[in-house]
Amino acid sequence: MAAKKILMLTGDYTEDYETMVPFQALLMVGHTVHAVCPGKKAGESVRTAIHDFEGDQTYSEKPGHNFTLNASFDSIKAADYDALVIPGGRAPEYLRLNPEVIAIVQHFALQNKPIAAICHGPQLLAAAGVIKERACSAYPACGPEVKAAGGNFVDIPVDKAHIDGNLVTAPAWPAHPDWLAKFLQVLGTRIEL
Repeated sequence: MAAKKILMLTGDYTEDYETMVPFQALLMVGHTVHAVCPGKKAGESVRTAIHDFEGDQTYSEKPGHNFTLNASFDSIKAADYDALVIPGGRAPEYLRLNPEVIAIVQHFALQNKPIAAICHGPQLLAAAGVIKERACSAYPACGPEVKAAGGNFVDIPVDKAHIDGNLVTAPAWPAHPDWLAKFLQVLGTRIEL
């Protein structure tokens, strides 16, 4: 397996686990991962938030870690990357307002490159117009956005993920084992024990 170069789009109040875990896991298996945020440079950080499921009507939110970016948004070119990761949290709700971010998401979709999005990450897919007639999971509160963008919202258990071609999606961080396994499958990454 050849190592892949993966772009991670993140921002302030990205979900802590949905940023840290895939970033570290993809590095662990030998891929290069560049985490970027519009308006920020390598070495700067984004604040994360920890979302938890504690029996309320929706998730609770607590302060997370500061996550250090390892690449500068203004220096990246989508064509240089093999795959895209979009963590959830609150970051996607404002990242989707950035035309450069939308162009990056559209590049990966149009080139049929692997895309992994989790939780609120599909808000970026919907805003970029790349899920029409595609099956896509997301945090349930984002289901109406998936449908409004012409996608087929897949309501699956919180610990499961869904594949539709190059697209791997999941409802939230409890799906990490399944989501990351399916993303590695789509990437063509083989792990031998």
